[in-house]
Amino acid sequence: MAALGVMVNLVLVGALLVPLAAHAQQPQPDPKLTEVWEPVPRIVTPGVGNAAPSDAIVLFNGTDLSEWQHVDGGPPKWKVAERAVTVVKSAGNIKTKRAFGDCQLHIEWRAPAKVEGDGQNRGNSGVFLQERYEVQVLDSYNNRTYSNGQAGSVYKQYIPLVNASRKPGEWQTYDIFFRAPRFADNGTVVTPGYMTVLHNGVLVQDHVEIKGTTANVGVQTYQKHNPKEPIMLQDHGAPVSYRNIWIREL
Repeated sequence: MAALGVMVNLVLVGALLVPLAAHAQQPQPDPKLTEVWEPVPRIVTPGVGNAAPSDAIVLFNGTDLSEWQHVDGGPPKWKVAERAVTVVKSAGNIKTKRAFGDCQLHIEWRAPAKVEGDGQNRGNSGVFLQERYEVQVLDSYNNRTYSNGQAGSVYKQYIPLVNASRKPGEWQTYDIFFRAPRFADNGTVVTPGYMTVLHNGVLVQDHVEIKGTTANVGVQTYQKHNPKEPIMLQDHGAPVSYRNIWIREL
């Protein structure tokens, strides 16, 4: 019986080895068949520290507002000091002189160190892509408000995945990746806009589909606009500061 068992095992091993040997004899695909050499990605030099990458447009370098204007087209009246620009209450919103579509926007902001008010009345401002799609700026450190209106929200549209807020008076960063909506000639939406947002390096919006122009009241809907529109920063009455603003067109 032992001899019979040995013979059975040898037969089984042989049966397994035959297809393996046959497979080894077959010609193997050339790995070069899956290599793609063109196009060659262009070279972009990353910025050192907080510096912008080499292909970025610097919108605010800490010295002047030459890239900005009041929303009515006049000169901006916000205060520039200590390499930052700060909202001046009732001075109005400011927007870039240039217009942008798909982009990567980096912006640093700081809520006032002196805490005043609560909820939406504490360190409120906003970053508007194409003058109409808002990423909320708010002091959301130990400050409860409606979740789709706190820092890192796509205002009144999407709650941030987490609250990554730093303490009031500390600098914070937004890195916003924006895909602009596309419209047909008759104004219908061909492709909606999309947004991904990192707050202090933490993902808070993950490729969310924009529902329309930001509105505080009512349903948010799209209105046809140009493929490229300015970036706008909001004067909501609080002395919120901004610095190191740069953008890459995608």
